[in-house]
Amino acid sequence: MSDNAPSDNVRQFTVGEDDDGIRLDRWFKRNLPQVGFATVSRWARTGQIRVDGKRTKPEDRLAAGQVLRVPPGGDEQPRAAAKPRARALSPEQIAEAKDMVIHETRAAIVLNKPPGLATQGGSKTTKHVDGLLDAFVEDERTPRPRLVHRLDKDTSGVLLIARTPGSAASFSKRFASRSARKVYWALVVGKPDLAEGVIDAALAKQPGTGGEKMHIDEENGAAAKTRYRVVDSAGQRAAWVELEPLTGRTHQLRVHMAAIGHPIVGDGKYGGPDAFLTGAVSRKMHLHARRLIITEPKAGDGTGGKLDVTAELPPHFAASMEVLGFDPSMSDASPLREDVPEKTAEEKKQAARRHFKQARKEERAPRRARGAANKAAGPKAKAKPKGKPAAKPQPKPKPKGAGRKPTR
Repeated sequence: MSDNAPSDNVRQFTVGEDDDGIRLDRWFKRNLPQVGFATVSRWARTGQIRVDGKRTKPEDRLAAGQVLRVPPGGDEQPRAAAKPRARALSPEQIAEAKDMVIHETRAAIVLNKPPGLATQGGSKTTKHVDGLLDAFVEDERTPRPRLVHRLDKDTSGVLLIARTPGSAASFSKRFASRSARKVYWALVVGKPDLAEGVIDAALAKQPGTGGEKMHIDEENGAAAKTRYRVVDSAGQRAAWVELEPLTGRTHQLRVHMAAIGHPIVGDGKYGGPDAFLTGAVSRKMHLHARRLIITEPKAGDGTGGKLDVTAELPPHFAASMEVLGFDPSMSDASPLREDVPEKTAEEKKQAARRHFKQARKEERAPRRARGAANKAAGPKAKAKPKGKPAAKPQPKPKPKGAGRKPTR
């Protein structure tokens, strides 16, 4: 965003790449938080806000490069700063956060999350990646980085962090549309009969676990697909597999591998006692987000393009690979698919329901507006029109003899 005039005059802002596709009202919330929604609505209704010289509405979306005309005022009662203050971190915490960084761009910070560190806080979880992101806030003008996806606490590997709200929205769209490609490495118990395949099994929260555990539920579960490929095996004892989630359900990879009889090594939650190997193989979980390929939002200078990052294995995983005789150079973690998977019938139904729900909202809006206008007009608007009421139609006279009994 660039401002070309002082605040006491009409102001003009050029929409930046980071705000491309944002709604007008959200643009104000992000860039001029002191201007309330009611003021934005009034300015739009009276034509004081213009986009490239044209009238606009609060729900209209902006495009990078457009010029936004904003009238003076609207900041007589400034609100509290939209950005929370950076949390004070110890030097050890700052060092821990920065040691995880494996790649940085204008839009993203890529971490190699170690196993045992939660992505977000929760019940009895005080140490997590989200709590360490203040280490990347340099000053008051630097927005706090944001999580755009997550990894299980005991899963290691590539974790993408967005630098700004705009890049967070862009990356989130990539994950939601499944154009982002993720490849995981895992060690599993036993060797799958098929060298590669697709596991298609719907998942739902397991009753009685408080949502902490998932299970296969073909009737009520959400669609879930995982593609796998066996890279190498140590006889029938264990196998090294590549996993690519075609959907993003909670614990999907772990539940799917356990469902086909080959739980991930160290995953006692879904594999039980059978998930642990004897000998020198670590008892920690062996699931690692090895590679991420995702499109970055383009900057004004045209930079951006494709982000392709690979994360090194954690020590326990690397040691187990060596014990089992697996050579990491046998795989470059290439995605097992080149296209975006087609949506399932259930997902298409969900999308249709969302579409019709939004359409109903848009239909109700004009009716509410008319109702509000009638209410504002007062009782005069409800007064009956003057003049004589229309006469009621008279019943036709019955013909003579009607209703009499016939004489014999």
